[in-house]
Amino acid sequence: VEYRPHIARGLPNGTKLVCADNTGAKVLRLINVTGYKGRLTRVPSACVGEMVIVSVRRGTPDLKSQVLPAVIIRQRRPFRRPEGARIQFEDNAAVIMTPEGELKGTEIRGPVAKEAAERWPRIANVASIVC
Repeated sequence: VEYRPHIARGLPNGTKLVCADNTGAKVLRLINVTGYKGRLTRVPSACVGEMVIVSVRRGTPDLKSQVLPAVIIRQRRPFRRPEGARIQFEDNAAVIMTPEGELKGTEIRGPVAKEAAERWPRIANVASIVC
């Protein structure tokens, strides 16, 4: 079992996310969190590095309103790293993936959280900045 630090879940269902890759999507809406098990009536929420299901709100006409898997690479809510640092990004962002875990785009704009890069090697290969 891989060790994963506890990260504050800052993105509940319905959150708008920036699409940080070059697939043609601009704004995504989080509609479900893959593998989330929670209390009855509690709104599922996600954090950096998690696979989620999103719908494309703004983008190219062929992608618009499609439901796709994505991985969250940045979140506005501060989260604590094991060494004690608190990390917070300027926006909430995700990259569109295939169900098998391959990236759909060929580049990622902006920084990627270290937690997401460690969990998803394909993201780490394409990312220009990992922080």
